[in-house]
Amino acid sequence: MTFTGRFRPASFRAFAEHRARLLDLAPTWGAATPDRMVVTVAGQRDFIDAFEMACSLGPMDCLVHGIERRDTDASGNATLEREHDDG
Repeated sequence: MTFTGRFRPASFRAFAEHRARLLDLAPTWGAATPDRMVVTVAGQRDFIDAFEMACSLGPMDCLVHGIERRDTDASGNATLEREHDDG
């Protein structure tokens, strides 16, 4: 998932990692900048959906404007591409 907006990278990462633990997901971090956060999560699809929703709403000191998501199958092939943008 690629989140775009205004971030305090350490704050967003801590928030997202906490949500991932609650949902039994395994996050792997990519880019982390004040306007873009990239994370790969593995786990049950419904919990990944919940993770996406939770991260779109918080934390308080960050503002998510858009989310780009690419789901993959076991061999790494894209199975779903979805983009959400509030802008």
